[in-house]
Amino acid sequence: MSNAAPHPTITPSLLYHDAPAAIAWLEKAFDFKPHLVVPGDDGGIAHCQMRFGHGMVMLSSAEHCPHPEMITSVRAAGGIGTQCVCAYVADVDGHHDRAVAAGAVVTFSLRDVEYGGRAYSCRDPEGHVWHFGSYDPWA
Repeated sequence: MSNAAPHPTITPSLLYHDAPAAIAWLEKAFDFKPHLVVPGDDGGIAHCQMRFGHGMVMLSSAEHCPHPEMITSVRAAGGIGTQCVCAYVADVDGHHDRAVAAGAVVTFSLRDVEYGGRAYSCRDPEGHVWHFGSYDPWA
C-alpha cells in the first residue's frame, strides 16, 4: 500500500479570455504550478492543468470552450462568478499577502473563521472567486 496522497476526484475547470496571462498570474499570485499546457492554434490555450498541493485546476481560453451552450466565462456572465474555488493553505497570511501583491481583489478580508482556522477570499483579474483557508475539512 502506498503512502502517497490519493489523486483528487474533482477538478474545477475555468474559462479565461486571456488564458496565457491567467496561467502566469495564478503562478505568481497563488503559487500554482503548470502541469500541462496545450497551446491553441490562435495563441490561446486549448487546455491547461495547474497543480496546487495535491489538487489541480484546469483552464482554457474561453474561445476554445467545446460547450459554450453549457459554460461561459465570468466576463460573459456579466462579471458575476457562478462558483468559488476553495483551497487549503497552511500559511493563509503569507498566501494572502502574496495574492494581494500580485493584484488579487480581496472580497472577504483575512480573518479567523468560526469553524476553525483563518481564511480570505478574492477575485483574480478576470473575476473568478477564490477562497483560501487553513481549515482542512479532511482532518
